[in-house]
Amino acid sequence: MQIATPSYLLLFFVPLIFLLIKSILPTNSVMSKTLAHASIVARRSSERGYAEHGGWLKSFHTFSFAGYYDHRFNNFGSLRVLNEDRVAARNGFPTHPHRDAEIFSYILNGELTHRDSMIKKGAEGAQGKQFYRMKRGDVQFTTGGTGIAHSEQNESNKPVHFLQIWALPWKHGLKPQYHTRTFDEAAKRKAFVPILSPLAAGPEATPADEEAAIPKIPDTIPIHADFVMGAGIIEPGQKFQWTVGAGEDVVSRKKKRNVYVHLPMTKNGKAQIRLDHRDEAVLSEGDGAFITGVNAGDVLSVESVGDAEAEVIVLDSD
Repeated sequence: MQIATPSYLLLFFVPLIFLLIKSILPTNSVMSKTLAHASIVARRSSERGYAEHGGWLKSFHTFSFAGYYDHRFNNFGSLRVLNEDRVAARNGFPTHPHRDAEIFSYILNGELTHRDSMIKKGAEGAQGKQFYRMKRGDVQFTTGGTGIAHSEQNESNKPVHFLQIWALPWKHGLKPQYHTRTFDEAAKRKAFVPILSPLAAGPEATPADEEAAIPKIPDTIPIHADFVMGAGIIEPGQKFQWTVGAGEDVVSRKKKRNVYVHLPMTKNGKAQIRLDHRDEAVLSEGDGAFITGVNAGDVLSVESVGDAEAEVIVLDSD
């Protein structure tokens, strides 16, 4: 004899069974992605441009630069250049000109000194708008504007490893200037630390605004672009979150921003990250990723899934 199961019991037990199965089965990271509207396309390190110069410089190019050209990789929003450089001891870039570009160096290891042709060797200023011998944690920023000439030299006895990054400014003919700032290592181990943010006065800034150099985000370096840079050091198994545009009140373009995430080669291949919980968006050292279709305020998850801490750079532009 069969006993009919009351329908109300089915309504009670079926959801419980579903929840039990869900808790037992491993999580499918692709299904749990948080930015379903975003596209994430990896830029593998092995596909980047590469150049060696005279035995003193080894450089990987994410975008077309110098002798490396690929029509698919000329810029990404305002991001124009991302070079991962290693310069041998007692070597460097001789005095050379720049104009109409925002250029910044992020030191990963070693020392690098920026000098202008007007500054005598050894005449260094304090941290700020003066010249400075940079070490790990320092960022040196140049507004090329109407034209500036400087050198970048490794005056130490050890190699220097750094990122050279260029952004396209929102207008040409700006007054050339420099900024240098140190960003706390301990803070980077807790969350993404903003490094650059737009000049608060915007494209119509007055000479007084330029001199004051007030950024949208306090304690960052001001850039003449709708551009935010962040950096974080993520321990294995830990996860950081990047808010696109650093929030809706920082950037001008709110919709369809262009976010590039880069994982520098600092841990002999032991660092890896996963973006937005996606198994197809796992980056190894030297890899990067183009993220499109995201809007200011969206939250991007960056998880360290390798065997060593991952130092992650986020370049978020219009």
